[in-house]
Amino acid sequence: MGLMKVFSGSEVLAIALKERLEEAGVETVKKDNIQSARLGGFGGSDLAVEVFIQETDFAKANPVIEDFRMNI
Repeated sequence: MGLMKVFSGSEVLAIALKERLEEAGVETVKKDNIQSARLGGFGGSDLAVEVFIQETDFAKANPVIEDFRMNI
């Protein structure tokens, strides 16, 4: 299976969700588009940090993601 994006937004919120998912035993991948743009020599405030999980972990991750979204 592949990766699926479960969050796109600020770095602070992305880190908070990533930590909650990892506490629940779900491996995550964080993609920082803001930092990538800066390193590439062009900025953009509309770029975001994204969090991905394995598609096979969605059933385990979904309650954590929903709880996170309800509390932000």
